[in-house]
Amino acid sequence: MATARPVGARNPVAETTHAIRERIRSDRRLAWALALVVLVLVILLPYAFDPASPFVDHCVTALAYVVMALGLNIVVGFAGLLDLGYVAFFAIGAYTAGWFASAFFATVNGGKGIHILTGTLAGAQPGIHLNFILVLIVAVILTAIAGILIGLPTLRLRGDYIAIVTLAFGEIVRVVAVNGQSIHLGGTNTLTAGRQGITPIDSPELPGMSAFSPLDLRPWYFTALVLVLIVVFVNFRLRDSRLGRAWIAIREDEIAAASMGVPLVKTKLMAYATGAGFGGIAGAFLASYLNTVNADQFEFSFSIFVLAMIILGGIGNIVGVMVGAIVLSFVNVWLIPDVLHDVPSKLGLNFDLTELSFGIFGFLLVIMMVLRPEGLIPERRRQIELTEGVGTDEALFEVRS
Repeated sequence: MATARPVGARNPVAETTHAIRERIRSDRRLAWALALVVLVLVILLPYAFDPASPFVDHCVTALAYVVMALGLNIVVGFAGLLDLGYVAFFAIGAYTAGWFASAFFATVNGGKGIHILTGTLAGAQPGIHLNFILVLIVAVILTAIAGILIGLPTLRLRGDYIAIVTLAFGEIVRVVAVNGQSIHLGGTNTLTAGRQGITPIDSPELPGMSAFSPLDLRPWYFTALVLVLIVVFVNFRLRDSRLGRAWIAIREDEIAAASMGVPLVKTKLMAYATGAGFGGIAGAFLASYLNTVNADQFEFSFSIFVLAMIILGGIGNIVGVMVGAIVLSFVNVWLIPDVLHDVPSKLGLNFDLTELSFGIFGFLLVIMMVLRPEGLIPERRRQIELTEGVGTDEALFEVRS
């Protein structure tokens, strides 16, 4: 007589995690309380370390990457538009800081320079020097325009063709950055300094605060944290807005969205422009923090690095993207170079593990695609799509006689 046995067993850990996540989603007061606790811990974190501690340095970099990943998540996670040239917006934002917060254009205004709301240190130097907040605003404007330009050729494209166009745009910006010293804007001024780089970049001077110092990284940390909070707030508001619902509709079924009256051109361009703006903010901040803008910073691999953050954390999930960005940032700036860098030499191999950084990221992505394709903290709709028909809830039985 035939007997039926369920294939596979329940995973109690996964079920418990899912139950906790659903409880947090359903109880807004619990979600707000948890968010407040996390925020307090994040605010107190730098005081547990020395002001110039490498850990605080890694945290500042991770927070900047969070801003960048949240920007790309709007394009890829919300609107479902693949973008392999996101490094271009990082480059444009960084060069905005180089152009408008340094002595790069030393001959402007007869060598006297242009200074708007700057402190005493920057106000005595030639070149163009804008207040840090104004630099961020200019970066958002320039990168949003660039986002629209990259979005226009992709309006009639889908899938792999969008990836090719965005990849080409990123490479164009990189090549221009490398060879920009040959592009003259009049007189001795050039577009970029190529691999020589633009340095130094003005340190932020915010109202009521002195210029930031490399010996005290806490002001940098809190500035980056404020940028993250602003971007997170905007992300949540956009996701729940009419525009956000239009993005999701396009991601799920573009033809159905158009038939329901969603303006495809406007909606797609808004996704590209908004995501690019956040990338420009992160680029301008990192340029100021690193005190330099160099064309070698804008390799294609950086776009894949940011995309990996989204895939690891959970495409479309804001909290998941933040977690993915923080995890991969610390793997990149701490785990590989400081902890595991000498593992190959201990095994008798003649190379440093930092030479395989992006190979390691690729391996992590493969593992994620096999074990948890929806990401660490999946977006609910995507999790349902990827797990539909999987598990013991379905009538999967193995028949034996």
